[in-house]
Amino acid sequence: MENFPIINLEKLNGAERATTMEKINDACENWGFFELVNHGIPHELMDSVEKLTKGHYKKCMEQRFKELVAKKGLEGVEVEVTDMDWESTFFLRHLPSSNISEIPNLDDVYREVMRDFAKRLEKLAEELLDLLCENLGLEKSYLKNTFYGSKGPNFGTKVSNYPPCPKPDLIKGLRAHTDAGGIILLFQDDKVSGLQLLKDGRWIDVPPMRHSIVVNLGDQLEVITNGKYKSVMHRVIAQKDGTRMSLASFYNPGNDALIYPAPALVDKEAEEHNKQVYPKFVFDDYMKLYANLKFQAKEPRFEAMKAMESDPIEIA
Repeated sequence: MENFPIINLEKLNGAERATTMEKINDACENWGFFELVNHGIPHELMDSVEKLTKGHYKKCMEQRFKELVAKKGLEGVEVEVTDMDWESTFFLRHLPSSNISEIPNLDDVYREVMRDFAKRLEKLAEELLDLLCENLGLEKSYLKNTFYGSKGPNFGTKVSNYPPCPKPDLIKGLRAHTDAGGIILLFQDDKVSGLQLLKDGRWIDVPPMRHSIVVNLGDQLEVITNGKYKSVMHRVIAQKDGTRMSLASFYNPGNDALIYPAPALVDKEAEEHNKQVYPKFVFDDYMKLYANLKFQAKEPRFEAMKAMESDPIEIA
């Protein structure tokens, strides 16, 4: 198996720019995932985020999770659990408006650190979208503008902890799925592993690396690129030892953003023969469908959206 793609963003500024851009393109086409180093987010800030996130879990969420496990009798399960995940989570919304001040039990230092971290992740996500545009031959801000809708993008962070699990063969940390949205930036634990992606019919570990950001592509980028780039099934395997921290930040289209294949990427001949043509839809409509079908294959979701289309995609 070829190596998981690791991208050194600093190399975009020198003689290796073309090679690095090609690596990003290859990762988007063949993996749907890549891992960033030298991404510009200070390591000291990431260390603070990690320390505060793990401290908050210990103080405010660990006991609640243990009580939930006891209530549902999960310690002694003998058959595979398919209707829940072995994770403890909360969600921070950053855009179009922040809810950080409203989340209970976060101390002020944690709130400020997360605001700073979110601003830097937002900037990095937009830089990455522009790099994807360059590789795709689209105008620089095409993806950002497509995501904008009337009120700007949706951007938020799912803060997760995956505690030690007594039956990891019977309960997933997070069941297999593709992400519904745009581009996802993950800051994950560098000591406790668990994230896997599906490639060529095999589950591949996403390597934990200190101070890296893992990037993966959501369903919306598959649609906009007309399948040139793919969203990929991934999952989290629960572990018997250690609690795994995961902060997944989702840079998604605005609710009313209209999503459809970029005309420049639609092959005219393929369009005429109705091959690999993705649907046109409003992002919020897709999310309503996804809510009930998250842990199923993406293709029926695309077909369902296509069936709901009221007007065909116009090819410029």
